[in-house]
Amino acid sequence: MFEGFERRTITTAETTISLVKGGNGAPLLLLHGYPQMHVMWHKIAPRLAQDFTVVVPDLRGYGDSGKPADGTNHFGYCKRATAQDQVEVMQQLGFTQFAVVGHDRGGRVAHRLTLDHAERVTKLAVLDIIPTHAVFQNVTKTLATAYYHWFFLIQPAPLPETLIGNNAEFYLDTMLGRLKPNAITPEAFAEYLRCFSDPGVIHGTCEDYRAGASIDLEHDEADLDRKITCPVLALWGEKGFLHKRHDVPAIWRERALDVRGQSLPCGHFLPEEAPEETLAALQTFLKA
Repeated sequence: MFEGFERRTITTAETTISLVKGGNGAPLLLLHGYPQMHVMWHKIAPRLAQDFTVVVPDLRGYGDSGKPADGTNHFGYCKRATAQDQVEVMQQLGFTQFAVVGHDRGGRVAHRLTLDHAERVTKLAVLDIIPTHAVFQNVTKTLATAYYHWFFLIQPAPLPETLIGNNAEFYLDTMLGRLKPNAITPEAFAEYLRCFSDPGVIHGTCEDYRAGASIDLEHDEADLDRKITCPVLALWGEKGFLHKRHDVPAIWRERALDVRGQSLPCGHFLPEEAPEETLAALQTFLKA
């Protein structure tokens, strides 16, 4: 799915990060969401590689990347630690500055990366999210129903791990299956299932959400007065839940100085449901 890309595993201070890298030009880091891995970018990464050097990793706990210890208060999977992985990856690849695009959980990592390492990030694109702190400050019955997995996955281990592991294919089919095969291709789904057949991946991804509901909120609350200074693009699916409850650009303008945004004709999984529109929006933003 990434023809012409180089596959590498890079050792960071705390774990190992599996990635693919391809193309030439200015460096661009693509960060995936849940319940996926780097494969979610397979429809647009090769096209972006015509203009950029594209780095597409699996986040810690996901895919073929390392599964470090949970740490105190889930620090091992906090967005600060996960973002630090990516800074080290890009540094080892020779990039001190780069643009970042993050979808879903990857968008939350990208947000934290941009706050903690402002000097590194030239541009930030966040796909179908608002900041984590804003989500938890606006929980309603409607949101809890739409984001049910947020509250399922944060339950203490091994409850969600056991239930997901009992039938990972059914679980992924529930999360993604309605989009197959037009959006989530059989090849991509097979990779997602391969990874979710590993109990370490199931646990690591649960820890991502547990961190999001605990230590990440502490870090976010400490930074509420800080604003991102680089240009920010917010994209969201017009058929999804997010914009029905939130003014997405307005919320991001509370967190950043320079924000533009637009909806795309799809649901939550923008790069797979609407690859052409996602690609066009990203190219316009990144090349400006």
